[in-house]
Amino acid sequence: MIVEQIWTGNAYRNFNYLVACPETGDALAIDPLDYKQCLAVAAERGWRITQVLNTHEHGDHIGGNKAVVRATGAKVIAHKDAGSRIPNVDRGVGAGDIVKVGHTVELECLDTPGHTMCHICLLSKTDQPALFSGDTMFNAGAGNCHNGGHPEELFNTFDQQLDKLGNETLLYPGHDYLLNNLAFTLDREPDNATAAAMIEAYRDQDPANAVITTLAEEKEINTFFRLQNPSVIEKLAEDFPEIGDSPDSRTVFLKLRELRNSW
Repeated sequence: MIVEQIWTGNAYRNFNYLVACPETGDALAIDPLDYKQCLAVAAERGWRITQVLNTHEHGDHIGGNKAVVRATGAKVIAHKDAGSRIPNVDRGVGAGDIVKVGHTVELECLDTPGHTMCHICLLSKTDQPALFSGDTMFNAGAGNCHNGGHPEELFNTFDQQLDKLGNETLLYPGHDYLLNNLAFTLDREPDNATAAAMIEAYRDQDPANAVITTLAEEKEINTFFRLQNPSVIEKLAEDFPEIGDSPDSRTVFLKLRELRNSW
């Protein structure tokens, strides 16, 4: 499996992805908003985009579909319940469905509601797995729930699915929010030495050559995984004294998401 992360450089800080089979040159375009770059990179690599997958229905993820399909004839894949929100879906998928690219690439669909209720992530079936997380999870952060989502569902997705992925899993998110998310982690957990070191190391990072974290690293720097950390809970209780000294993980997650909305 070959992964090409494409930095759009737009105001929304989107990442697009091409996932290619090294044997056939077939490629899957994930959320190809910057269709010109996606098509140009595919042409440069000698790849043929045969499929487009949208992680969810928001305009900054589906906006390039029409142009890519027009140029390549690619088939559009999306959540099975997103057909009324995403035009011209050829294949609706759900949890456990497999997206094949060429002869060698298999990607498992995870049904991951929260950011929206029709959101999927893709998990590669490779020796070192990779998660294409759309807007469910970012480097050091979690998606918002403003436009068709629900924070309770987002907690369930983190708790029941993402937290159970292997620590070696690589993370490929839909946007570059690394520095802001690290700053939020440090606001919530000022003694997090790993997050402090990372924010210094990547303060001048070029998103066109972005750091790729693993789930093991995320569990060190992403406050939405650190729900029973004493420092996180102590600081959270200053804002929400009603949670007490021993809040459950769901309560901590929801309060963190509430704070992040206006942070």
